[in-house]
Amino acid sequence: MKQQEINYWITSMLNKHKRVSDLNITVGKTLQVESDGALVSVDVQPPVTELTPFQSEVFALNIIGGNKRLLRDLVTKGSCDLSYSLDDKTRFRVNIFSQRGYYSTVLRKLETTIPTIKGFQFPDAFSKMSKEVNGLILFTGATGTGKTTSMAAILNRINETRPVHIVTLEDPIEYVHPHKMATFNQREQGDDFDSFANGLRAALRQAPKVILVGEIRDRETLEIALTAAETGHVVFSTLHTIDTGQTINRILGMFEQDEQPQVRNRLADTIRWVVSQRLLPRIGGGRIAALEVLCTSLRIKDLIINGETEEKTFYNVVKEGSTRDMRTFDQHLLELFETGLITEESALSYSSHRSEIKRGMDTLKAARGERTSSISGLHMEEEEKDLFDNWS
Repeated sequence: MKQQEINYWITSMLNKHKRVSDLNITVGKTLQVESDGALVSVDVQPPVTELTPFQSEVFALNIIGGNKRLLRDLVTKGSCDLSYSLDDKTRFRVNIFSQRGYYSTVLRKLETTIPTIKGFQFPDAFSKMSKEVNGLILFTGATGTGKTTSMAAILNRINETRPVHIVTLEDPIEYVHPHKMATFNQREQGDDFDSFANGLRAALRQAPKVILVGEIRDRETLEIALTAAETGHVVFSTLHTIDTGQTINRILGMFEQDEQPQVRNRLADTIRWVVSQRLLPRIGGGRIAALEVLCTSLRIKDLIINGETEEKTFYNVVKEGSTRDMRTFDQHLLELFETGLITEESALSYSSHRSEIKRGMDTLKAARGERTSSISGLHMEEEEKDLFDNWS
């Protein structure tokens, strides 16, 4: 297989289906793409019914292109991360990994158009985040839920409105930001720095006002991010947590028990926003993001410093914090259901508290004049009423 054939496969995979997000090269399967969250097969000429170990390995090596660092990572660590460009308009984030002695490759298609807050109909809270002058802003959720897109939209707003220096540390660079009012320096792990901790440490000497760290993967990176937030920088980053409350607890869990009081106070002073994301199927095709938003407040700071109790939880504070642009997943899911963007089944499946969603849906259905119960007849109540009338 030659580079030309590799690019033909990639082009065919992109063109065969709408809304392709990932390309999957796995031994024993045909060529596959993920479209709207589901894997579907792709036909090419000549046909590939089952990828052979040789084909998958040659594909991987062509993508790596002789890069010694990536080859070393693949051999010693079992996987490597890189970016790949098909042309000026088509870029991918790539992970190549070994499994059962074979090589698999997953290519995540990167959008080249810079997202905007207005274009994606992000909440007003995103505009407020773009105006923060210091502190820590975290985006959380599973891989592929749109965290990078959300942060890119906020950075784009900063780029359009503030004459500041922005440094990003990414793995790999996804959205390439042009210089507008701000000055952008985007650095890619592996080529421009070796680890997020070292890249972040160096960024503190590069006079930025805004720093983006692709992911907080360890305690060292977190400590430097806290220091940066405390010393007048706005730091954006991501964590793999399921909601805003768990995010705070995950951060605290990175430290020993005797360090907790100091860390709690530091975190209470530096956290500005936490946004958690889940990607749901949209009615009519495509997917839509559900967002949980936490904003720092006196009640949030109290929970960070003193911890949660049965009565006082992050969920309840976020639920009652609409005046500060806060909302829970369940509240946003109800909005999406009410406006006809997602199904009742999706809302229930992706909810944090199913009972909350059910109560909210019953209220919405009652307001529409729809039935809120699947029970067809209340015969027992009618019989009891007749007995009562006869007895009286």
